[in-house]
Amino acid sequence: MGIKKLIVFLPVIFWSVITAQENPNVLFLIVDDMNDHGFYKTVPEIKMPYLDKFKESAIVFENANCGSPVCTPSRAAVFSGLYPHTTGAYFNGCDPWNKSEILQKQETLPEMFKRNGYTTFGRGKLYHAKLSEGRLEKNFDNRPIYGGGFGPFPDEEHQIKGKFWGIQAFHDSIFPDVKNADATIDFLNQEHAQPFFCALGLWRPHTPFTCPQRFYDLYNIDDIKLPPGYDENDLDDIPEIAKELLDPFGRFNPEDKQEWKKLLLAYYACTSFADWNIGRVIEALDKSKYSENTIVVFWSDNGYHCGEKNHWEKNTLWEQSAKTPMAIRLPDSSENGKKCQRPVNSVDLYPTLTELCGLNQHSKTDGNSLKPLLKQVETEWHPTITTFGEGFVSIRDERFRYIQYSDGSEELYDHSIDPYEISNVYAKKEFEKILTNLRKHIPQKFAKELPGRRN
Repeated sequence: MGIKKLIVFLPVIFWSVITAQENPNVLFLIVDDMNDHGFYKTVPEIKMPYLDKFKESAIVFENANCGSPVCTPSRAAVFSGLYPHTTGAYFNGCDPWNKSEILQKQETLPEMFKRNGYTTFGRGKLYHAKLSEGRLEKNFDNRPIYGGGFGPFPDEEHQIKGKFWGIQAFHDSIFPDVKNADATIDFLNQEHAQPFFCALGLWRPHTPFTCPQRFYDLYNIDDIKLPPGYDENDLDDIPEIAKELLDPFGRFNPEDKQEWKKLLLAYYACTSFADWNIGRVIEALDKSKYSENTIVVFWSDNGYHCGEKNHWEKNTLWEQSAKTPMAIRLPDSSENGKKCQRPVNSVDLYPTLTELCGLNQHSKTDGNSLKPLLKQVETEWHPTITTFGEGFVSIRDERFRYIQYSDGSEELYDHSIDPYEISNVYAKKEFEKILTNLRKHIPQKFAKELPGRRN
């Protein structure tokens, strides 16, 4: 009877092994607060050699947007596949995985991979929010699941209005990003019997702007220019409610141009630091046995203002906050190396990976699989949205960005002639039809806001 059982089950075992080997691995790479300055070369002086090389072998989404323009809700949207207006998780501090009944029930992206037989690995800044007790361990197989933190923080001598705004060099070994990248490289060098989902989240280029000295040395303060989208009169035609989102910490002073340039240099240095860490992980993958069967996803949780609209950091519905770096490399894809101009959203990553990896998906998601665009970057597409509270919505198509606030006030920008959104043209008669079409994409219902910080 034992032999008969062996004969009966051998084909099943053999088939499961073959299936496991054929399923692609996923390397899921996240950076924090990286904007378009370096990744999309709006500031070509920023040095990002590793990601520049990666983009040559990946499909680059040049019109990618986030679900919410701050860390925690953006990540909740990606890991759940649900928009903030579905879950109520719009703001930092909203405790989404404990306060949203929908997110408590939603299967996260790593949980789905794990249920489908994948080995799951996670290090660094991933959710940026507490999960219910034991749930983080249900997401990832590795132990410890080390996050790290924003540090090292500058000492008082090097702080600019508090420890989160400062510029100071530290040795590589102190940075969580270096430790987490090292651990990810070790994981990629190991033997894996099952396909894997490997997620690495970096803390840079988020503040504080501390990094190893060699990255500051890449830049000369005399060569730093103010960002190309800065206009001192840029706020003249925006609604009053939009101004309430500006500079919530009161740290940025556009009148002090020298300090501004120092901050730009530091942000660029931390961007180059993030590029280096991401690059050496990708290089490790490319040298490993898994290079030919691994999907690589790179994205930032949100964009970042560097003084445009007299604002620093994110927290707005304009292009600089909502637009995010995003690129996907597929094994042996003829589209690798191409640029896609269609408006997409990071919330689309969940259903995209579900389809690409042939997973059994239990939870319903809001996003759309990007597989059609990965097969043909010119495929027709639809506008995408970013929300920042009940009634706060930004809608982006290939040419226009439309914004509506909770009081009904509006903005419209024509990116074909105004890439930095200097001129709000919503009141011009020739754009009435455009406005009508874009308003159709406003969510019919906004979930109640979970308590958090809009500003």
